Amino acid sequence: MKKFFLLAATAVACISCNQTKESVAVTVANPLPMERSNEMVEVEMSSIVSKLKLSDTAQIVVLNAEGGQVPYQLTYDEKIIFPANVEAAGSALYTIKEGVPQEFDVKACGKYYPERVDDIAWENDLVAFRTYGPALQKNGERAFGYDVWTKYNTTQPVVEARYADELQRGISYHVDHGNGLDCYKVGPTLGGGTAALVVDGQIVYPYCYKNYEILNNGPLRFTVKLVYNPMDIKGDTTVTETRLITLDAGSHLNKTVVTYANLKETTPVVTGIVLHEPDGTLTANVTDGYITYVDPTDNVNNNNGKIFVGAAFPAPLKDARTELFSEQEKKQLRGGADGHLLAVSDYTPGSEYVYYWGSAWSKADIKTAQAWDEYMAAYALKIRQPLKVTVQ
Repeated sequence: MKKFFLLAATAVACISCNQTKESVAVTVANPLPMERSNEMVEVEMSSIVSKLKLSDTAQIVVLNAEGGQVPYQLTYDEKIIFPANVEAAGSALYTIKEGVPQEFDVKACGKYYPERVDDIAWENDLVAFRTYGPALQKNGERAFGYDVWTKYNTTQPVVEARYADELQRGISYHVDHGNGLDCYKVGPTLGGGTAALVVDGQIVYPYCYKNYEILNNGPLRFTVKLVYNPMDIKGDTTVTETRLITLDAGSHLNKTVVTYANLKETTPVVTGIVLHEPDGTLTANVTDGYITYVDPTDNVNNNNGKIFVGAAFPAPLKDARTELFSEQEKKQLRGGADGHLLAVSDYTPGSEYVYYWGSAWSKADIKTAQAWDEYMAAYALKIRQPLKVTVQ
């Protein structure tokens, strides 16, 4: 079982016998009339260090109202994150103090796989995903969007073992061996929730990342920064996309922050989900800010269930709609996919396009399309009315 020992500094050292008895109270308030469970909150590390007068080698603990330790993580951008549970329209009190943290299971992690044409794959206790890299682009295979891997029967990491089984032992991760599989087809589409600019009515497909940097790697948050090759936007070949993708423990959705350097004018941007049945079950809710789709999986006769895919948006959408491919495009260019479900916004130069995308599986914790729609509707509401954190 993979464990992670939590430190308030990179150095591993014992606490002085004269450790401070001071503590910092953190109040987490819920503005919504719904319970919020295991939702990640953030506290600036600098404020805790200052208030507790911590040394460079000090360790900390996060305690709930009953005095039990809560798992936490120190992030690359110097935040303490931990999962909070808050009653509907209520508040919860947490305490941060100097102390010796317990070991906690790793719930979110990821890795770069050069042995699998530069894949980057990541997961948490519920879901797993991957995106494609320069080696895949070099060999000519076209796969623009995010891939979705299903996961069940465990909260432990499974992706690394699946790659090892596939590449070293010939055990396919396209077959369920007891904890899920890859049964989602991306092809030359936007896959499971990729963003793309739209120029003169045409999607500008992002073709594999150029550079990557893994910024957080567990136990509660995985974050990767992806920089893409410059694209041609109306003759300007210097426009460069950067993505910051974050997956927290306990969430079905990745937070993604997209920027386009050197873009000269406001340009439509879409978040797309590939459609594999033109009349499949989908929701496009502009008012509440989310889209969902029920994917039949790439082997419908193999009892692989259904994959639920969706995206949620903190800012208002301009539109949400389906766009089907022409018969010629469907057969020759898009690998048999039928089209996309698109959420439409505008990207203003110098801004950030923020959205959340992800999936669930009918053989795991979310069983039906209705349950997935309810999850996504609640998620969209939560990101528009986040928990309020006060450090006292």
